[in-house]
Amino acid sequence: MTSSNSTNDSTPSSTNITWHAGHVSREERAQLLKQKGLTIWFTGLSASGKSTVASALEQHLLHRGINAYRLDGDNIRFGLNKNLGFSPEDRNENIRRIAEVSKLFADSATVAITSFISPYRIDRDSARNLHQEAGIPFVEVFADVPVSVAEQRDPKGLYKKARAGEIKEFTGISAPYEAPEHPEIHIRTDLTPIAKAVQQITTYLEDNKLI
Repeated sequence: MTSSNSTNDSTPSSTNITWHAGHVSREERAQLLKQKGLTIWFTGLSASGKSTVASALEQHLLHRGINAYRLDGDNIRFGLNKNLGFSPEDRNENIRRIAEVSKLFADSATVAITSFISPYRIDRDSARNLHQEAGIPFVEVFADVPVSVAEQRDPKGLYKKARAGEIKEFTGISAPYEAPEHPEIHIRTDLTPIAKAVQQITTYLEDNKLI
């Protein structure tokens, strides 16, 4: 099954609007806050461990004095995206909104950490392009785990419900997951301890002078 066609358009539907630039540049803000903003985008199956590693990374960075904030897929659907379902079109919109929000966080010199299944490459590429066009670093982290392992974990019982037909369009069972082809960081979360995964990401950020 191929990915859905993205309907993302950078042209606002609203009319009579004007972009207002502030008096503080991104460079000045970063200099004053003594850190750069960027987005670390976790993607992977449900129960892949991406939220667990993302939470640990957020804590690690904060303990180092680096301002970081995590946007979690489930949590976002309680508020900002509570009107969206799980159809391909709603998944597109879910990721489009998160890409915009994470870009705003990163523009404020915060390390934005997102943890979303984000199953379609075209949507993740759109998120990456949005950041690249704004000159903001974007780091894709693939939390890789076999479906069989994710299904064994199944902390929320979602795979069991999906197998029973109680959940439609469930990624990895009745809906596709398109794995990243060239992620900046690839972690086999079933083989890598959480602390080691956090260190792997931290080392990448340090080596690339992002923190």
